[in-house]
Amino acid sequence: MKLNKLLHFLFAFVLLAGIVSCSSDNDEQEVFYGNGFLIANEGTYGKPEGEVTFVSADLNLKQDDVFALNNGGAKLGDVLQMIAFKGENAYLLLNNSNRIQIVNRYNFKAAGEIRAELNSPRYMAFANNNLYVTNDKYLGDKYVSIYKASDFSFIKKISFTDAVERIVEAGNNIFVQNASFGFGNKITYINTSTNDIQSTITLPNGNINKIISNNQNVYAIASGTTDSYIYQISSAGTITKTTTLTGIANGANLEISNGKFYFSSGKNVYTMDMSATTVPTSPLFTVANSVDNFSALYGFSVINDKIFTSDSNGFKQASKIVVYSTTGSVIRTFTAGMGSNSVYPN
Repeated sequence: MKLNKLLHFLFAFVLLAGIVSCSSDNDEQEVFYGNGFLIANEGTYGKPEGEVTFVSADLNLKQDDVFALNNGGAKLGDVLQMIAFKGENAYLLLNNSNRIQIVNRYNFKAAGEIRAELNSPRYMAFANNNLYVTNDKYLGDKYVSIYKASDFSFIKKISFTDAVERIVEAGNNIFVQNASFGFGNKITYINTSTNDIQSTITLPNGNINKIISNNQNVYAIASGTTDSYIYQISSAGTITKTTTLTGIANGANLEISNGKFYFSSGKNVYTMDMSATTVPTSPLFTVANSVDNFSALYGFSVINDKIFTSDSNGFKQASKIVVYSTTGSVIRTFTAGMGSNSVYPN
């Protein structure tokens, strides 16, 4: 039985309290996915289980399997690694499918795809009207593939001998993390005017766990066995500041929001002002026990006044999402897809 559009909108969602959706005419849904959050769910490696969960801004409503619901039940693909945005489009990078699915970010209808020159793609970033994608095949080729953002056509690729992992834009230039799985201390600066390597930045201490971009600077968190480090790197590729996290080993999951650093060590989550000269002596909060340490903070995102953590439960069941306030209080707990790795504002 066909329902009117208002009922389609209501039934499209799952209330976090546990009400189950029950619409059979998904092709008629007109759900607006802006003004909320998108959660990237990797799925199980080797299976087309990658999917996106939408959660409303007030965290009261959610919808799983957003891509399938708005594209005739089509599967998104294998290992949804990340989501990027440009204009009205969202770009969904499928690591083991070797594909970038492009959708309208507000209705999630398919709008194109990129397949050329992708081989185990990892992360992506936009700069100078181009899209830059890191590709790192296990025991295989490592390179950045470059595409025109206007028509997704392939431009060139830049080959590497070191790992190529996260990639960010700062000052309209591109920075590539030449470190993965906690090993490596280099970042490559690519000049987007020439699409050639400009320089290599070597961090003096620690192994890089993550790089991010904020306010036209790049920030890298690097871990050591006793201390960790947060490096600020200018858009010209120069290290301009080093914050030593004395006594905090294995720093990871760096995020920045409202002038504060957020990061983790083990199951502990810390915060400190970006201008602080002393490091926190106790965590903001500690996540609850999981099936293993790897799963406990598989996903970590900070968006304005909310901290999202994801427990992947060993990829044996749906991920548990816990949302905290910036003071460490639990706001909401719910489940998303398998292997939730990041949350994005939309």
